[in-house]
Amino acid sequence: MNPILLDVPLQIETDRLILRAPLPAGEGNIVHQAIKDSFNELKQWLVLFQSIPTVEETEILLRNAHIEFLKRESFRYLIYHKGTNDFIGTTSLHRINWEVSKCEIGYWINSQFSGNGYMNEAVSGIINFGFQLLKFRRIEIRCESKNTKSRAIPEKLGFELEGILRNEDLSADGKKLIDTCIYAKVN
Repeated sequence: MNPILLDVPLQIETDRLILRAPLPAGEGNIVHQAIKDSFNELKQWLVLFQSIPTVEETEILLRNAHIEFLKRESFRYLIYHKGTNDFIGTTSLHRINWEVSKCEIGYWINSQFSGNGYMNEAVSGIINFGFQLLKFRRIEIRCESKNTKSRAIPEKLGFELEGILRNEDLSADGKKLIDTCIYAKVN
């Protein structure tokens, strides 16, 4: 089946969270503020955040994520707290290969919400979505070997560390070689 024909939910709910696809417009301000609040941590690990994007650049990023969602190229969800409606962070299924039926999960959290288990809950929700609704046979999480907070998520959620690729990529700032951990879960 052509993936464009898949009925993909715009919203996924977990016990405490709502994961919602980006709207066509208007969420740049809230995501921009979270990036600013979390910049020092995000900068260490994500090429995308080597400088703080403007509100306009953030809005463009979200609009492109909306388009990619509609085209079934990737599924980014913004994470909100059910009770307070606070913006927590994002998680996504990306690098999708429909022929092999696999994808990779990405995520980042607003630092002020770290340590509450929100990202574990959100990633668990998107894993269920990927395996149950999209019928993926393999889901990967890749992260820098020194990123212990990011590594804790697949380890806690039962992913298997399949290997560590040595000198496989450049650090987020592009200044040194890093090792990449590959975690996977198969269905």
